[in-house]
Order: sequence, then C-alpha cells, then structure tokens
Amino acid sequence: MTGTSATAPYGTAVTLDAPFDEAVARVREALAGQGFGVLTEIDVRATLHEKIGAAIEPYLILGACNPPLAHRALEADRSLGLLLPCNVVVRALPDDRTLVEALDPATMVRLSDAPGLRPVADEARHKLDAALDALRGSPQQ
Repeated sequence: MTGTSATAPYGTAVTLDAPFDEAVARVREALAGQGFGVLTEIDVRATLHEKIGAAIEPYLILGACNPPLAHRALEADRSLGLLLPCNVVVRALPDDRTLVEALDPATMVRLSDAPGLRPVADEARHKLDAALDALRGSPQQ
C-alpha cells in the first residue's frame, strides 16, 4: 500500500511502500512521464559522511527540470534561476518505505510578482502532482 502525507507548506509528499533504490527508479520514471529530466543529483548521505562523518539514512535531492516550463519561468523573471530546478527529495524511512517530497512551484509566485509567472507555476505544480499521483498508483513489487 502507498500512503500520502503532508509536508512543509512549500511542498507535497508521498510515502511509498518500497525500498529506497526501487523508489528512486520509480521517481525518475514518474518525473520523465511528466516531461521532467533530472539535471542534478545530490547524494546527501554520502556528502555528509565524506565531509563531516555524519551518518543519515539514504537521502537524495534530485534537481528536476521541465525545459519548456523553465524557459517560461525565466522569461517571466530571470532571477528565478535561483529557484530552479524543482527539487525532489527521496529519503529512506524505516521498514523499507521511502518518502518522496516535491517542492511546490507556487513558492516561486510567493517570492516573485512577475507577470505571467502564476500560470507557469500552476502547470509545473500540476505536472509534479501528476508524477506523485503516478507513484501512488504504481504497482508494488
């Protein structure tokens, strides 16, 4: 079973009944299905271990980008590059479950009053929500 959970006011989340590595593959597939590519990947667990010796659960930050939406956002406000790409966090939970969190693109609208940005943020939010919905509906293995 796949459950959902609310997250911070600047994001949405879904909890998957799947181990971390499987969940990461499913997240990449769900994002691709909505036109997002992963431009960056930060392995937070490895970085913290290497830099300061800290040990945390498997934790990835995927920088997801939908090029047409990114272009439209940058046309509205060039400084929005500070908020791109859309971050999607994948982190391991106990009992072979994984939490997937996506930044709410409406955050851009709250930080910029650029005309024409709201429709871009709404479309990005719709696509990210569709990707999370696809994860909720993914068959369990």
